Amino acid sequence: MLADLTKKEMEDYAVANGMPAFRGRQIFDAIYSAQSIDEVSVLSKNLKEKLRQDYPEYKILRKFISKDGTIKYVFSFPDGNIVEGVFMKYKYGNTLCLSTQVGCRMGCKFCASTLKGLIRNLSAGEMLGQVLLVNRDNGGTVKDRKVTNLVLMGSGEPLDNYAEVTKFLRLVSSADGINISQRNISLSTCGLVPKIYSLADDGFSVTLTISLHASNDEMRRVSMPVANSYKIEEIVKACKYYFEKTGRRIVFEYTLLKGVNDNLENAKELGKILKGFPCHVNIIPLNEVKERNLKATTRAECYAFSKALEKEGISSTVRRTLGEDIGGACGQLRNQILKGEV
Repeated sequence: MLADLTKKEMEDYAVANGMPAFRGRQIFDAIYSAQSIDEVSVLSKNLKEKLRQDYPEYKILRKFISKDGTIKYVFSFPDGNIVEGVFMKYKYGNTLCLSTQVGCRMGCKFCASTLKGLIRNLSAGEMLGQVLLVNRDNGGTVKDRKVTNLVLMGSGEPLDNYAEVTKFLRLVSSADGINISQRNISLSTCGLVPKIYSLADDGFSVTLTISLHASNDEMRRVSMPVANSYKIEEIVKACKYYFEKTGRRIVFEYTLLKGVNDNLENAKELGKILKGFPCHVNIIPLNEVKERNLKATTRAECYAFSKALEKEGISSTVRRTLGEDIGGACGQLRNQILKGEV
């Protein structure tokens, strides 16, 4: 797909297909403006037909606007698959939470994205398309971006789709394109240890966010099957390596589950694990998923947990919940349009 190509690769594609190199640049610019093939006025009708098979055909299928201003997007692809993304506006900029896979095979018990398992990986161009479509939909251009920050926290485990995700990171941060700095990108993983080392060794500098959600391995195995493969100790060791290579502080995400991982002893245990390591804990009030029987703690309990961590010397905050009324909050994204949303 043409959206997978860099500007130089696009020029080479044009030449290889009997076109001058500047045509490649025109196609590249059209894709980054999120234009459909029929909207590209600089190309002839015959050339459009020649390009149609390789030109990206992803689109915004639906969007839902929350009472807090958050927008949930449903993106569709030519093969009939869909994914969701969430656009959130903050004082410091606008953040898009995007998907890296259709579904997910990690099986975390508190997440809707994994209910149907993994359908397929997204390509780098399909991830980029989510960014470009939302940027255009909010009045942005390549030079005047309305999407300023990215979090790879939609459906899918980014490091389970390592080759395409890292290609996407290079494309989206390239000065030739939309040029979103890797320092404004967060990548969330449930802890695929070998790929954390690869991310560091391959020269990336995104903010690494670890979905931890437990203070010991036994507890983690109850809600996260990945804990059967990688221990917390191994994950923290890999995170320290990433920090040493990049200088980027690690963020640990901790969703509080009522009666499972939310007592103050859990906070103390977590504090001991992370003590002396430059990191931050993001405490997440559970956004309940109807197919699961897990229950949320109160926000007061979340703040109490945060204070207990701070007593252990660990920086922490309680995440603000956005988009819950449209199924766009953390853990609620899924690869289907629910009945009543159509």
